Amino acid sequence: MQTSYSTSQTYIDEFNPLDYFQTYYATGQGVFLGEWTNFVLQNMQETFGPGGVKGDILIDFGAGPTIYHLLSACEVFNNIITSDFLEQNRKQLEKWLRKDPDAFDWTHVIKCVCELEGNRNNWEKKEETLRRKVTKVLKCDALAKKPFDPEPMPEADCLISCLCLEAACKDLEVFTNTLIKFKELLKPGGHIILQGVLNCTFYYVGNKCFSSLYLTKDGLEKAFKEAGYEVVKLKVLPCSEKSVMDISDFESYYYVHACKPQKE
Repeated sequence: MQTSYSTSQTYIDEFNPLDYFQTYYATGQGVFLGEWTNFVLQNMQETFGPGGVKGDILIDFGAGPTIYHLLSACEVFNNIITSDFLEQNRKQLEKWLRKDPDAFDWTHVIKCVCELEGNRNNWEKKEETLRRKVTKVLKCDALAKKPFDPEPMPEADCLISCLCLEAACKDLEVFTNTLIKFKELLKPGGHIILQGVLNCTFYYVGNKCFSSLYLTKDGLEKAFKEAGYEVVKLKVLPCSEKSVMDISDFESYYYVHACKPQKE
């Protein structure tokens, strides 16, 4: 289906975090529980596991109202700065960090990560580790000249982003320019981890339809090359779960691990 570009104002007015959580991640009904979360969590465990990426500062760009993608990284970074464009999403992140009674329940996903790491019974400790390591919840804007202005940002060892840029960026040029802006947030040799979906034009949150950048594998590789990164790994997994097809038309999932050159 053809979907007109969902502007920043559209997201401010129409994006409901509770609908998003229930559609994609809620126990027993979330359509992303399974293939997508398995793909993301496995990639993160491999990236941040023994002998992998580690450091002092990690920036999480465009988290939405979610925390699952941080569960492996929190073991190997001292300070995690998470962020989202929408105030309603940042409020949900802060609720989870404060352990509010009505915060979204990520227990099922946290247990999956602990099982991947060989320690399923330690899920409560994992929760507390992540809460302790998240030092800031900031507003970010992928379309701004400086995505975190006016907040002064330290150079990070790693930046991660899941399911964000395809929603924010209208075309491949904007996507590429956003990757270029991300380089300014990284130390020389710093890492960037992106995960998302390919060949997608729309997705539903509750009964609201939002546009998605139609991003191909070739386009993804071109964007990272033009932005001046050194790609370490790129993985694509075709989607085989039919239950997702009613609420989005993506065809596969992707994972990219790249680095900012030591010298430019």
